[in-house]
Amino acid sequence: MSFQRTPEQEEIRAETLRICADFPDEYWLRKDREATFPEEFFTAMARGGWLGIAMPTEYGGGGLGITEAAIMMQAVAESGACMSGASAIHMNIFGLNPVVVFGTEEQKRRMLPPLIAGQDKACFGVTEPNVGLNTTQLKTRAERQGDRYIVNGQKMWISTAQVANKILLLARTTPLDQVRKKTDGLSLFYTTLDRAKVEIRVIEKMGRHAVDSNMLFFDGLEIPAEDRIGEEGRGFHYILHGMNPERILIAAEAVGIGRAALNKASNYAKQRVVFGRPIGQNQGIQHPLARAWAHLEAADLMTWKAADLYDRGLECGAEANAAKYLAGEAGFTAAETAVMTHGGMGYAQEYHVERYLRESLIPRIAPVSRELILSFIAEKVLGLAKSY
Repeated sequence: MSFQRTPEQEEIRAETLRICADFPDEYWLRKDREATFPEEFFTAMARGGWLGIAMPTEYGGGGLGITEAAIMMQAVAESGACMSGASAIHMNIFGLNPVVVFGTEEQKRRMLPPLIAGQDKACFGVTEPNVGLNTTQLKTRAERQGDRYIVNGQKMWISTAQVANKILLLARTTPLDQVRKKTDGLSLFYTTLDRAKVEIRVIEKMGRHAVDSNMLFFDGLEIPAEDRIGEEGRGFHYILHGMNPERILIAAEAVGIGRAALNKASNYAKQRVVFGRPIGQNQGIQHPLARAWAHLEAADLMTWKAADLYDRGLECGAEANAAKYLAGEAGFTAAETAVMTHGGMGYAQEYHVERYLRESLIPRIAPVSRELILSFIAEKVLGLAKSY
């Protein structure tokens, strides 16, 4: 067993950090204040060929694993871009994995290259009001009419919909009371986001203002049948295939945020002098920072274990969920500790750690709650009765 990255993996991290160096904290603070999409960053990552890092080479991708994608995304977050940078490119990195695995050859050649090249921006439409994590209860309908589907309904917390021209959409094609299993009857589509048929309302939120979150209202959106991914009614099963790698990427990013915060706090503790000595000389400052480092490193190890299992085609559900849980908690604690280390200045935007703290909440909440992860592990690993 080796914990050493390969030279190629180290090069991925170094090159990602080199690109990110052109987008310092001040850039992300400005984007956060203006609530504008980081187009320059997105373009730089696309120009470098990084958006397709885990996509097949025959469609313009890098053909690498989730481990390499996680290394890249962790470096993005660690640079100070945090979730604003990571969320700006998430869908391009791994969002169309259902197309890679279950799409036809025609769909792959039509859908993947523009996304990998950064010509398309996509959003992911799953979550709905009053449904939350109970995905089988989705109410957005896609009714077949000849060679197309007509979509009506609502989606909520859809990232990048303000700038996206494509949407990966999960909708019900068979009413819930007409299916044998509640996981049946949902279908997956990748199609054009026609704003004449979809009203998009931004959600004012606590952080990550550079990447929008939205409510979507579908009123007769027409989707060609050739934009359906896989079989009708099997969409829920298709999105399950991408959940473990999504959790791994989120975990890597959460650790990245924590490291960015820890670096800021440690540097401040060395420089800030109170009562004639640097505050970093005081154990009351040292111990929380050291504890945060230990928790981040432990979460990081679980993240790489989950990524390695996934890339080797082995079961990794428990590890991927545990990594997301541990990293989310460790990243948040490190960011909170960084704010407290700065004292009153931690509340000031110019020191950036308050932005880190706001964005560190996202990996704790999304795409699955801490509590549901613990319930999953209790059932699947410990053998306890299902509680949800």
